[in-house]
Formats: sequence, C-alpha cells, structure tokens
Amino acid sequence: MGPAPHAPVRAFAAERLFRRAVRDLPVRIVLAGGERLGAGGTGTPLMRVERPDAFFHRLGADAKIGFGEAYMAGDWSSPDPAALLTPFAERMSTLVPAPLQHARHWVERRQPAAERGTRPGARSNIARHYDLSNDVFAAFLDETMTYSGGWFFPGDDLAAAQRRKIDGVLDLAHVGSGTNLLEIGTGWGSLAIRAAERGAVVTTVTLSAEQQRLARERVAAAGVSDRVDVLLCDYRDVTGRYDAVVSVEMIEAVGHEFWPTYFSALDRLLVPGGRVGLQAITMPHSRMRATRNSYTWIHKYIFPGGLIPSVRAIDTAVTRCTGLVPTGRRFFGDGYAETLRQWRERFLRGWEELARLGFDERFRRMWEFYLAYSEAGFRAGYLDVGQFGFLEPGGK
Repeated sequence: MGPAPHAPVRAFAAERLFRRAVRDLPVRIVLAGGERLGAGGTGTPLMRVERPDAFFHRLGADAKIGFGEAYMAGDWSSPDPAALLTPFAERMSTLVPAPLQHARHWVERRQPAAERGTRPGARSNIARHYDLSNDVFAAFLDETMTYSGGWFFPGDDLAAAQRRKIDGVLDLAHVGSGTNLLEIGTGWGSLAIRAAERGAVVTTVTLSAEQQRLARERVAAAGVSDRVDVLLCDYRDVTGRYDAVVSVEMIEAVGHEFWPTYFSALDRLLVPGGRVGLQAITMPHSRMRATRNSYTWIHKYIFPGGLIPSVRAIDTAVTRCTGLVPTGRRFFGDGYAETLRQWRERFLRGWEELARLGFDERFRRMWEFYLAYSEAGFRAGYLDVGQFGFLEPGGK
C-alpha cells in the first residue's frame, strides 16, 4: 500500500513547521546535501538528517510518533541525542504555533480504548513493557535492579542513589520493625527486600509475571522469604489493612481516568494512623491537561496507557478521594536525569549481549531514543520526580 494521497501535503507542512520550530533553537541541524538549520554554533548539539524526505514524511503522518520512529529507522542521528533533545523539551509548549495547538484535538490520535487502565488493559499494558525480558533490564540497571529515579548525593554511584531513594520513601511511610507493609508495584523486589531488612512484613503486588518470578528469586537470595510475599495481583483487588503503603513510579501507568480509584485504594488499605510513601514522576499541570488524551511515541512503543501526573493532579485526587493528610514531599529531577544518563550508557555498553539474545538494531535505537528523550525531559525541567508522604488520620 502506498502513501495516502494527502501525504505529500502533510510532509510539506511538517517540514515548514519543523524549520520554523528549530529556527531559534541552540542546535545545529544538518540535512543531507549540507543545508543547515537551527541557531546553534560550534559545540552545540548536532542532529544529522540523513534521509530528509523520509523524516518529513514521518513527521507529517504523525509528529508525536514520527519523530521517534524516524530515529528508530535511522532517518536522523545525533552523537548525543539527550543533549539535542533538551532544547526541544525546554520549549515544548511553544514549538507548535498557538493556533495549531488549539486545533490539535481535531487531528491528533487518541489513546486506544484497549489501553485504558481497566483490569485487562492494565495487565496487557504492563506485560508489553515489563514482560519483555528480564535480560533487557539487567543490561542497564545497577545491582539493585531498581527501575526508577535515583536520589543522588555528591560522590554517589547509581546503586547508592537508588538505595537512598528506597530508604527515603520507606522513611516517609515510617517503615521499620514490625510494620505491616503493602507495596504496589514490585519491580524486581529491591524495595521489598530493604523493607524486610528494616524489620517489616511485606506484601508486594505486581502485574508482571516476569517481575514476580525474578523478585521471588531475589527475595529468597536475600534470605527474607519469610517476611516478603510477592503476589501477581491488581492493586484494586488487594484486601486487608496495612500500617503503611508504598508505591514507586507506578501511578504513571494507572491512567488519569483511574487516579481516583488508585488513591481511594491507598486510603482503603491503611489502618488509622497508617502512612503512605509515594514516588511519582510529574509534569506541569497545563501540559498534562493539554496532552492527557494524546497518543504518543512513548505510548506506542514503551508505556501503553500511561500518563504522568502533575503535582496539582496528585493533590486534587488525594483531597477529593481520600482522607489522607500530606506529611512532606521532596523533589530530585536532576537525579533522574543522571539516572537516565547512566542507564543509557550502560544499555549501549551491554548491547552486544542483547544482540546475541536476538534483539535487533531497531530495538536498540528505540531504547536509546526512549532513554535519551526521557533524560532530556528532566534536564529541561519539563519533568520532575517527587516523593510524597501522607497520613491516614485517626491513629493514636
């Protein structure tokens, strides 16, 4: 099947918009044939567009997906894609002219109904990312196997930053000896293991069969199987009452439609006087509202069904749907940028082993773009990450 009849028109329009968007950006863009775009000089981030026709065709077909797909296909490259993408992220709200932003809801693709955060949708969404292969994640995560932003102090390596992050969220929830703890979103078990080492009895839930398998192995190797139970379970189906609930970067997968359900579950599962430790990636409220129904490259290739909340959205959901009282919060977006930088370096260093497992060059470029794109968001301040503490009133 050939291109749609209107494809050349859309490609032409996309090229004009791209040229306008990069005109004042501090980047160097070199098109095949030697034409140069952007306002950057020597030493500024470089983008080489090897196949301009294909690049603009993809942008014209769907700009929010086509830019990343063009990288996956090799239409463009950069010696440092995170540095290149940071100026784009810094001007995210103004790259597209205001009249076109207002018209976007008429032309943008919406997230597929099958990727909503219903029980079956959530299971499918999580499986598409986390059941990919534990080997992929082991290739770039540090020894803690922690897949969330680290909290760095000067001199920290990645593992130290991850351990500080884990202790930070456990501290917000007052997890210690005798705490009956629920974790929503197991990962590969690092937080559950650390909580057990602090004396807690832990129930941790995940929707990923691959994560459950490896988390159980790691719990056993740490010698805390008697204090940690790893369940394959939706957060909505958890029963019982707990002294503390912690959840690290799981809310991003819930979807805004189900944020009230998620926070109501935290409220329901706590005993009076119980505490919550929550870690969440956040974005500006205005951008969250403008993009919450959009279908993007990240949805298509990395995290189907997800949405990053704003701090205001978290506060609103807690106020409207729970009796929880805020007890404290901290932010360390710069630490997430450093985490992603190190993940990308480790991923590329370990690529040969993944290639031997059957992953192809397109997969490599997909993950490289994902990690660089995310790093750019944090470096630009477009994204942040925070830890939030809450208290269930009524305890002694």
